[in-house]
Amino acid sequence: MAQTAFLFAGQGSQYIGMGKDLCEAFPESKAVFDSADEALHFSLSRLMFSGDPAMLKQTIMSQPAILTVSIAALEAFKSITKPHPLFMAGLSLGEYSALIAAGSLTFEDGLRLVRRRAEIMEDATCRYPGKMAAVLELGFDAVKDICLKTGAEIANLNAPGQIVISGKSEAVDAAAKSCQGQGAKRVIFLEVSGGFHSSLMFEASAELKLFLENTPVSAPAVPVVSNVTAMPQYRAGQIRENLIQQMYSPVKWEESMRYIISQGVTDFYEFGPGKVLKGLMRRIDSSIPVTGIEKKEDILNTVDSS
Repeated sequence: MAQTAFLFAGQGSQYIGMGKDLCEAFPESKAVFDSADEALHFSLSRLMFSGDPAMLKQTIMSQPAILTVSIAALEAFKSITKPHPLFMAGLSLGEYSALIAAGSLTFEDGLRLVRRRAEIMEDATCRYPGKMAAVLELGFDAVKDICLKTGAEIANLNAPGQIVISGKSEAVDAAAKSCQGQGAKRVIFLEVSGGFHSSLMFEASAELKLFLENTPVSAPAVPVVSNVTAMPQYRAGQIRENLIQQMYSPVKWEESMRYIISQGVTDFYEFGPGKVLKGLMRRIDSSIPVTGIEKKEDILNTVDSS
């Protein structure tokens, strides 16, 4: 029997209309959207299904929305399958979805936590403006050296040939120019509002810590591999500390995936909008299949093929 792992989408893949077909096709998904609207005291589902794209793009909207769609897709998937994942993991924001899926956070607590995290991050970007950029096809040592010289920081180690840099806007601009000068295939500035996963978020992490202290966290039923350590988390205290550090630390996505693969996992499912994690896995290990679970037909096709 194939060993599986569940992956959860990060920020940036949101779009108007996401999750609408799940809500209409699966009562389990509709219950998730209804719970989100109730927990946040406004209709997040209306914004996702037919709202303003510019509003959905805002961090304080996109993060709760992506988490909600990811869990709605998972609940629909679980309603007609009997999954037994060996591990779970999520890219940045997606780690919160993974913790909800593993039973470490309730959906409502996790959603409110992500909403507060997004507010804290937005406040931090006002105090310390920054940006992020993906550097393609330039080695780690070269990118690290450029960051040291320019003041930029490495934010994500996503996959071979894809490193994300972050920090103050002028530092990232200078680093991007140097990376292009040293042979990077492309440098793509990300559509995010600040310099996340950098020291610009250090003060904000203290505010997240205060909110986390009043959020119930349990030991996960399925190990969730941490962005910060690239190792599985088993204890509530460890999870809290890693979530705090995650705000200003590099995301070790490639290392996390290689750890999960080393434990015998051969099949991955990606929950949430977009196919970013599938694309990264293609770079990390092209022999490992990743099945996207985003829409009604994805779930029905998965069941038909099993």
